[in-house]
Amino acid sequence: MRVEGPLERWCEETCGICPAQLLAPGRFDVVARPARELAFNQRLGWRATPSGTPVCVHPYRVGMPPGAYASAREPLPDLAHLQVLEPPQEALVLPDSLDDLSAWMVAHLRTTGPDRIFTVVARLERIAGERFAPGEVVKILRRVLSVEMARV
Repeated sequence: MRVEGPLERWCEETCGICPAQLLAPGRFDVVARPARELAFNQRLGWRATPSGTPVCVHPYRVGMPPGAYASAREPLPDLAHLQVLEPPQEALVLPDSLDDLSAWMVAHLRTTGPDRIFTVVARLERIAGERFAPGEVVKILRRVLSVEMARV
């Protein structure tokens, strides 16, 4: 399956600064987790490696395992059957950057049973509001919930 642009679901399910918002599979690498050297590159318009390769840092959001798909032309997974990947333990740690807040929320929601969802949402809002502006937290939480609740 060859795709010219981003997968339709990526526009809703990935971070706003992820290259998956604009690029086709194989045009960016996927790494296991965020790192300082993989920050948003304003000139490029997405996260990138220091050498400029576009990179997604949340495999569980893009549905692809880590791989050097763009930089080393590793073969892509079956795009017709992308997996729902389990968020890693480190994804459950409150990030330092607002850019990673939605991924933190998604990780918590995807590792929570449906019977605890309301408790977790309240906890996420409270904890994130201690580090980030409450208005920004609510805005991000609303976007995350609109996508994640539709997945259930």
